[in-house]
Amino acid sequence: MIRFPIEHSLRYRVAVALATFSIFIVGTLCIILYFASDNIEEAHIEQVIEMEMDHLVHRYQKHSDFISQVGSHLKTYVIHTMDDELQIPAYLRGLQAGYHRIDYGLEDFHVLVRTTNAVKFLVAYRISLHQQRLSKLRLLILLSWVAVVAIAFVVGYLLAGILVKQVTELAERVSLLAPGDIQVGLLAQPDMDEEVAQLARALDDYQSRIKRMLQREQEFTANISHELRTPITTILTSCELLVATPDLPVRAHHRIKMIEAAATRMGEQLQALLFLAREQALGVMEPVAIAECVFDAVEPICAEIYRKKLNFQVNIAPAVTVTLNRQALHTALMNLLRNAVQYTENGFIRVDFNNQRLSISDSGIGIEPAYLPLLYERFFRGSTQGQGLGIGLAIVKRICDHYGWLIEVDSTPGKGTTFHIIFP
Repeated sequence: MIRFPIEHSLRYRVAVALATFSIFIVGTLCIILYFASDNIEEAHIEQVIEMEMDHLVHRYQKHSDFISQVGSHLKTYVIHTMDDELQIPAYLRGLQAGYHRIDYGLEDFHVLVRTTNAVKFLVAYRISLHQQRLSKLRLLILLSWVAVVAIAFVVGYLLAGILVKQVTELAERVSLLAPGDIQVGLLAQPDMDEEVAQLARALDDYQSRIKRMLQREQEFTANISHELRTPITTILTSCELLVATPDLPVRAHHRIKMIEAAATRMGEQLQALLFLAREQALGVMEPVAIAECVFDAVEPICAEIYRKKLNFQVNIAPAVTVTLNRQALHTALMNLLRNAVQYTENGFIRVDFNNQRLSISDSGIGIEPAYLPLLYERFFRGSTQGQGLGIGLAIVKRICDHYGWLIEVDSTPGKGTTFHIIFP
């Protein structure tokens, strides 16, 4: 299953977009309801007071001697004289005809005063219940807004999962493809949406072009391998025959050995270049005696070690084995040891193995810190000393990456270098 960082996934962005849309649309409606509810409640209060005033006037006109009622929320008064005015609460005295809003302590009253035939009618309504209801309504609106946004995000995330399901499935199938498994029409499916099917067809076409390109490259490398190996084999065979010639002069023997060493070196470089080009496996996995593999890899450069009088040490017990690709380890060791000998004029070359860590150390010229980031680049050489194409460490790094080995380097300019290959 392919996993993407949640903040970078298309599914997450669709859910956020839907939630953002809900914030603006539903939020706008909630804000309108929030402020409109105040006007609606105010109109409702005025309607209640108007109805109560009409009822009060009507009862007075039918029964002029009735006594007005005073309740906890609604108070009605009929005022004939100044004495009647003085009998009502102080905060309601002296009000003229019309609609009034009075704050008395923690209470809020809406008051309507009407004068008919020199008789003053007063209706006072305490609006605390309306205020409580309005507060609850506003809280409900706010909570509804939050709930709608949360629901929109969840629903959007689920719907986005359905929408991008075909894309993620296509990505999973693409990730499982290998160059040798390419088949026309493998990705495109009849039940795909048109946009996803178009992407799948484009990938199929691209994969087909890759297949043709790989076929041409494999044919080329196979041809070049055959064409180059044949003359190298001829040279090596001729050298063996010439060395076996009786009474061969010492100078001629030395020159033949030089030709043989150059041809062997050419064959090794050809194998390395083909590995870089093809990224093919170098052999099978098997238990490998590390010390034996080290001695096999150092054999071609023993003459150079003896010539420089270097102290070559292998601190590995013969019984130590690791299950890995022998040819891959041999190629990596051969390049690392050749580099160590090439850049060491005196001192030692030492090979150690401890806790799945194979270390190749030398007392050579070392590596400048500025060169370390470029160390595994093709054709990069940190020094003009010695010979080579600058692909040895690139080959080692490619082998380590291919087999899951970790490679590290410790180096001090002028004192030496240690390469570590750590096996999983």
